Formats: sequence, C-alpha cells, structure tokens
Amino acid sequence: MARADQIVIPMRISIEQPVIGVLYSLQEKDDLPLDAKASREGEPLVFDFAVRVGPGPKFFGDQVRREGPVRRFVYIRIGTLAGDPASPWSRRMKIDIHDIDADLLDRAARDDGVIETTIIGTGKDGTPACGTLRPTGRRIAAR
Repeated sequence: MARADQIVIPMRISIEQPVIGVLYSLQEKDDLPLDAKASREGEPLVFDFAVRVGPGPKFFGDQVRREGPVRRFVYIRIGTLAGDPASPWSRRMKIDIHDIDADLLDRAARDDGVIETTIIGTGKDGTPACGTLRPTGRRIAAR
C-alpha cells in the first residue's frame, strides 16, 4: 500500500497503576526500548507515538507489530526488556490496535486529536501486568 493512501494518527498509551519503580518502555521496530520511564509514586505512565492508517483499516509504523493478516498491536516492554538489568521482571504487554473503532480513527484524523488507550499496569498478584491486555478505555484526547 502506498504511503499516499495512509494518514498519520497520533496515539497514546496511558498505563494506570503501574508498579512503582519498575521501568516500562515502548518497543521500537528494532526491538529496542524507547522512552523508558518508571512511576515514582503510582502516577500513570504515558507513551506517545504515531501510526499510519490505510484503508481497511490497516496499521503501519515503527511501534506496530503484526500477527496474521489482521491483528496489529504495540508492545510495552517491562523490567530488563525496558533497559533495567537489575529488574526481577522480563515482560511485555501486548496492546491491540487493530480493533480501534473506525469512528474513533475518523475523529482523530478530523479533529487533530490523539487516540488514548488506557490500561492497568499491575496484575492481580501485584506484579507488572503482562500478556495481552484489554483497554479499560479508549478516547480522543488533546495533544
């Protein structure tokens, strides 16, 4: 698909209730951590990035991963994978983006907003959440 057929949509992942002191980061295309940060007092961690969206919709970009012909997602790296060699955790969160409502994509493109996906960063056992996480919310937010 030609880039001319794609639009750039700003995205944001907000991790609420991250484990305090644990390093989290986006995963870059080359599997390196990007924009690593840790919560000092339980405040949310926010990661901004952009995706290109083509008809379908189909998602492209440095943070976009694929699984099969439809599924697209973004990884959040945790602990050693985020660049902290002393961490007891080596985990990743998988956040699906292929299921973002077309209306939300249209509104983000039209209103110059960012699509914010909110997830919970701590699992039921008190350790960093990992695996495929379901958003607790998705909305258009100001840039």
